[in-house]
Amino acid sequence: MVERYVMSIDQGTTSTRCILFDHGGRLVSVAQREHQQYFPRPGWVEHDAVEIWRNLQRVVPEALLNARIDASQISAIGIANQRETTVLWDRRTGVPLVRAIVWQDTRTAPLVDELRRDPGEEFFLDHCCLPPSTYFSAPRIRWLFDNVDGLERRARNGEVLFGTIESWLIWNLTGGTDGGLHITDATNASRTMLMDIRTLTWDDALMEFFGVPRPMLPEIRSSAESYGEARALLPGVRITAALGDQQAALFGQTCFSPGEAKCTYGTGSFLVMNTGTDLVRSEHGLLTTVAYKIADQPTVYALEGPIAVTGSLVQWFRDRLGLIHSAPEIETLARTVEDNGGCYIVPAFSGLFAPHWRSDARGVIVGLTSYITKGHLARAVLEATGWQTREVVDAMNADSALALKQLKVDGGMTSDHLLMQILADVLDVPVVRPLVAETVSLGAAYAAGLAAGYWPDLKVLRRNWHRAAQWLPDMDPGRREWEYSCWKRAVERSLGWIQPTQRS
Repeated sequence: MVERYVMSIDQGTTSTRCILFDHGGRLVSVAQREHQQYFPRPGWVEHDAVEIWRNLQRVVPEALLNARIDASQISAIGIANQRETTVLWDRRTGVPLVRAIVWQDTRTAPLVDELRRDPGEEFFLDHCCLPPSTYFSAPRIRWLFDNVDGLERRARNGEVLFGTIESWLIWNLTGGTDGGLHITDATNASRTMLMDIRTLTWDDALMEFFGVPRPMLPEIRSSAESYGEARALLPGVRITAALGDQQAALFGQTCFSPGEAKCTYGTGSFLVMNTGTDLVRSEHGLLTTVAYKIADQPTVYALEGPIAVTGSLVQWFRDRLGLIHSAPEIETLARTVEDNGGCYIVPAFSGLFAPHWRSDARGVIVGLTSYITKGHLARAVLEATGWQTREVVDAMNADSALALKQLKVDGGMTSDHLLMQILADVLDVPVVRPLVAETVSLGAAYAAGLAAGYWPDLKVLRRNWHRAAQWLPDMDPGRREWEYSCWKRAVERSLGWIQPTQRS
């Protein structure tokens, strides 16, 4: 019998990957290409959506070739994507009208400040459960309408399509200008500030407020169902799943029960807790989001705490300060000292995300003395990720009755064993890393395979999950709380650094 596989397309912030998985959830083949990052002004981050599509056209055949199979052996395609990144393209030509504005971009900060004042945060929380933030798509659409001549008029004439990256890729895969499907899934739509998170439909009041015409918005579908067949790259193969990358990681970590949580440690870090079919509205600075929706089953919700800068702090330490030559060296350097020497780094390079949501914050290093060495700084870099995670976990525990018992982790930073021990120590819970590290890709594959009947149910997926490593807390409680209090004092010093007149 011919072996069949599920294909996962993981379109991330820095690269596009195509990974094939077998019935055991094992990685069979992978192909990856990076795309260029554009920084035209301070705080601006852009991608070329055409380059991303072209990269996908390269990695798909490469992954098939590496596995020595052809498209007929692919049972289904699942897509995971960087979520809030905003693409606007011409419906007739298929050409993006501007570069994609990336989730990290902060150009909408002045507009977000206005939204907080009028109509105020409660208006948005009531409609979409999201606070005004530079993080989300709707303020970017409004900014583009206000700053690109003729764009809003063209959108109102039905000439412009909007989507996050999965919408752009599905549209191209299913025909593009020749009948391509213009759809999104509920997890991605829940990050736009335009969707009613209770009904999973576009919200009339939000569309009117931002001036977004309905014809430019994609159709909202569940996270796992048969969307249609690909016509490009993999003709005839069904696309059966799409999830935002962090929801895909939650799914790949098999966090299917309320209270189960994962954190993905990459450029930024994203802690997500399953809250079941109960929609928990955060009162402590977290985001209420759709975790996933399988076909016509009830929607599963989650609380999320996004942290803007974690892995990118290590990159800064390497590339800007030149104190290490490769990212893994930071662990070796940090182990040359026993503690941080009283030094704390708050990496608010473009503001703070959860649970603070302060775009006026900027990075600070506090506690510097002549005693501090580069080893202490390296330790403070790693501890910054630990303490930022602790802030999010405290907020989650306060918001829900589901106190965190264990944290499943994934992402590139989990190869740093010292960081993993720091996490266990500051959180006072076990930290667990799975055998299959590619949980974002695996989650998209799992959802696609479920919808296509490749896997029968969630129980089978749980049996596929295996632990590779575990770190247990080993820190004196008194020291833990003292260090945490010092961290919070450091955070206070980062706030209010940028004044409104300084913003571009």
